[in-house]
Amino acid sequence: MFYAKEAHHYGVELYKREQTGNFGQKNSGYIMVTANEAQQQEQMHQLHQFLRQQVNITDEDWRIFSSRFEYKVYPAGAFYLKAGEIENYVTFVDRGLVRFYVEDAGGNEVTCGFGFEGWFMCVYSSFYTRNPSRYYGETLTETHVWRIHYNDMQRAFDQLKVAERIGRLATEQMLMIKSERELSFLIKSAEERYLDLIGKAPHLFKYVPLKHLASYIGVTPQALSRIRKRIS
Repeated sequence: MFYAKEAHHYGVELYKREQTGNFGQKNSGYIMVTANEAQQQEQMHQLHQFLRQQVNITDEDWRIFSSRFEYKVYPAGAFYLKAGEIENYVTFVDRGLVRFYVEDAGGNEVTCGFGFEGWFMCVYSSFYTRNPSRYYGETLTETHVWRIHYNDMQRAFDQLKVAERIGRLATEQMLMIKSERELSFLIKSAEERYLDLIGKAPHLFKYVPLKHLASYIGVTPQALSRIRKRIS
C-alpha cells in the first residue's frame, strides 16, 4: 500500500526541472550539467543516498533516473491524495509526514499508515491497477517530496535495468510493513502494538493527534490514554 515509511487543498508550490534527455548534454565524452541541474542534484541528496544503500546505481543511471522526478511542497493539512482519485506517483518524502486513512461506513477516519521522511510512499493498489484509490493521504506537517509519475516510471523501467530493481524493492518494503501490521492485529495486544509504534516512530507522538494514533493501533482514544498511563 504505502509506507512504509490533505477540505484542504493541494500544495501551492511546484518546481519541475526542464527535461534535457539524459540529464544534461554530452560533449567530448564529458557530461555538461547546468547550474539548475547541479542544484537539483544537491537537493536530491537524501534520495540518492537512500537508493545507493538499496541498489548499485551508477552515476549515469542516477542522472537519467533522477531527471524524471519533480519536486513538490505541500503545506500542512493538504491532501496528497483523495479517495476516488488515481494514484499517479511513487513519492519519496524528503521532509515532512503524511497520514493515510480510509473512511468507514459511519464516516469515521481510520488511520492505516504513514509516509515518513526518508522513505517512499505510494498507494500501490491504485498506482498499478490505475483504479481509483480508496485511501486519503493528508500531510501532517509541511511536506517536501520528490515524485515520479506513472508514465515516467514505465519509461524508466524500459530504459534502465536498475529502475526495475528500485521499483521492486520499494514495493517489497511497503508490502512487508503492511504484512507486519496485519500480523500484529492477530498476535499482539493493543499495548504491544503501542510499544512497537513508540519504538519504531517515536516522533509520531509530536505531530499526530492521539485519536489518529489510537485508530492506527485499533483502539479508542480513551483506551490509548489508559495504556499510556499504565506504562508511564
